[in-house]
Amino acid sequence: MARIAGVDLPMAKRIDVGLRYIFGIGPARARNILQKTGVAGETRVKDLREEDIVKLRETIDREYDVEGDLRKELTMGVKRLMDIGTYRGLRHRKSLPVRGQRSKTNARTRKGKRASIGRAKSK
Repeated sequence: MARIAGVDLPMAKRIDVGLRYIFGIGPARARNILQKTGVAGETRVKDLREEDIVKLRETIDREYDVEGDLRKELTMGVKRLMDIGTYRGLRHRKSLPVRGQRSKTNARTRKGKRASIGRAKSK
């Protein structure tokens, strides 16, 4: 089983696809890593040799922020915006769309379920 950056890679997938299961690695970065390490992208994860896994692990640890470190960095960036009171920070704090989308209608994913405005029954 190949475990890289705290993630178990799926055994049946090709390594160029399997690396994408690590948070912070997408298609381009996966190709770049494979090129640096000299591992063929069409190799299945289950067919990797131990030295290939070690090369991949060392390259990723040395050159890229992935998984926990990257999540922490992103969270701290949002927290910094909220602390200094920028417009984007205020939108994050109020759970509203941050990147200019309309919010009068739509934006349900960000705002959550509609609050019902009911009225008392008249007798």
